[in-house]
Amino acid sequence: MSKRDYYEVLGVSKGATEVEIKKAYRRLLKKYHPDANPDKKQAEEKIKEINEAYEVLSDPEKKVRYDQFGHLGPNAGVGGFGGFGGQGADFGGGFGDIFDMFFGAGFGAAQQSRGPQKGADLRFNLLIAFEEAAFGVEKEVEIPRLENCDVCGGSGAEPGTHPKTCPTCKGSGRVTTVSQTLLGHVQTVRPCTTCRGEGTIISQPCKHCAGQGKTRKRQRIQVNVPGGVDNGTRIRIAGEGESGHKGGPPGDLYVFIEVQPHEFFERDGDDVMCQIPITVVQACLGGQIDVPTLDGKVLLNVREGTQNGAVMRVRGKGFKRLRGTGRGDQRVRIHVTVPTQLNEKQKQLLRDFGRTLTPENLATSREKSFFERVKDAFM
Repeated sequence: MSKRDYYEVLGVSKGATEVEIKKAYRRLLKKYHPDANPDKKQAEEKIKEINEAYEVLSDPEKKVRYDQFGHLGPNAGVGGFGGFGGQGADFGGGFGDIFDMFFGAGFGAAQQSRGPQKGADLRFNLLIAFEEAAFGVEKEVEIPRLENCDVCGGSGAEPGTHPKTCPTCKGSGRVTTVSQTLLGHVQTVRPCTTCRGEGTIISQPCKHCAGQGKTRKRQRIQVNVPGGVDNGTRIRIAGEGESGHKGGPPGDLYVFIEVQPHEFFERDGDDVMCQIPITVVQACLGGQIDVPTLDGKVLLNVREGTQNGAVMRVRGKGFKRLRGTGRGDQRVRIHVTVPTQLNEKQKQLLRDFGRTLTPENLATSREKSFFERVKDAFM
């Protein structure tokens, strides 16, 4: 089932401010409070959805990515935001501590996952030629991405030292404050500002990565593009995204295909289309003509009396079928060219030829019935 738009979930516009988003969030938490909803299971699902939306829209970086990619992208990457990802409230024991933030203690303790987290997914747009899309190709691409620092191994601490327990939050990664409001005593749980919610601090940051634990590198990756791809085709390469956090698995790389247009061929599904000019003489008498295909030139038999705009088919000269076997066809549209700048001798030959033509000579099978009706009407 597709996810609802996060702005729709919170009931705010896309241009809503941080204050408006937070206000809407609090209002919805009150509305779906378990004490006010007999159907606790349904209320639980609502709260999960609301919390997921707020988790993204209240974070400036995630909000920017969501505005750009929707449910595809940000630390959810192209694979989607995909729920809380271990960072939301725990509803297993009743509605978790999400209510502690606004309704005081009694609903459990606020939780944040500081354990292993999957790395961000990455997107790369790959431009390929028309022929490469038809038959498939292997490409090497260079991807800039964050990887664990080679010096500190991703810890962020200078080699020989280790992160220490945060003295402010005692390693919990969060601090609790109690304030008096119109609703009474309100207990608020927020990430610790000293350690940024990590629970540890680094007294001697790694000089190579400035304590970040990651450095940006450019990695060369082989991409196998199958035959039959089209504009917008997405290829997933598992494990080639950014490295995970605290031992988490790396994200994935999503390669989006863009196909260059061809100067002569056009694509229609798995078929290839082209237009070939022939002379009036060839159209009248028929014969063989050279037709270029993706595999090289082939001879095509033009039937006697071929009309302008007629379409002929060359079997098996189209694109490989992306989902299936075999290939599509090539469709050749005939364009009968009319000669210009004739000399007097050529004009006289055409006049003599024209005097020999009858309505039957000029009529196609569909037009014959028209000439027959005209003949019956005037005779």
